Amino acid sequence: MEEHITIGLVEDQLLFRNGIKAILNSWDELEVIFESGEGYSVIDRLRTMDRIPDVMLVDLSLPPDGNRAYSGEQLTVDLAEHFPDMKVLILSGYQDEHFIARLIEIGAHGYLVKDSDPLEVYQAITTIHQKGVYINQLALKAIQRNFGKRTKSVVQPNSDLTRREIEILQLTCEQYTAEEIGEKLYISVKTVNGHRANLLLKTGSRNAAGLVMYAVKNGLVEI
Repeated sequence: MEEHITIGLVEDQLLFRNGIKAILNSWDELEVIFESGEGYSVIDRLRTMDRIPDVMLVDLSLPPDGNRAYSGEQLTVDLAEHFPDMKVLILSGYQDEHFIARLIEIGAHGYLVKDSDPLEVYQAITTIHQKGVYINQLALKAIQRNFGKRTKSVVQPNSDLTRREIEILQLTCEQYTAEEIGEKLYISVKTVNGHRANLLLKTGSRNAAGLVMYAVKNGLVEI
């Protein structure tokens, strides 16, 4: 039986929001429990909810709060600060690689363009929920081109990382779950999570997507 995943939608275009909501609710294991046409009230509204979404789909272009701009990028930052366990999937019309790399750097767990196949949206949501990150070819190329070239000559692999931590980092980049990593390395899930916690501290990463970015920057993994 598939795990039940609750979804939030932040999208200003009502027709598109209703369409994606209908598509997501067509899968038994997915349930849309939150939606908003703007981002600036989202944090306050989530604080009043008994259940908050496991995964939030966020558009980049959102209406301003009066004279104050409030984009999907700002919402991603605020969600990472106030709801660090919530996963954020950007669903946007922009394919600019700088935007994609920037969103992952500040805390997004994945990035899809709006003309993606519905099945890929489903796969991205379930992968992010289970594994903490969804890096497709579009996002990977954005990370490599925006950060790999820029940092290759000045950033060196962290010498404080142990061999075991590097193994777990590489498997995380390949989007294995903690359980799958434990099976491959013959260690407990608790031990895997302990190593991952150390990796987040040592690399200054927010989440698994940040670990992927760190690994690509430092040439520690080829995906």
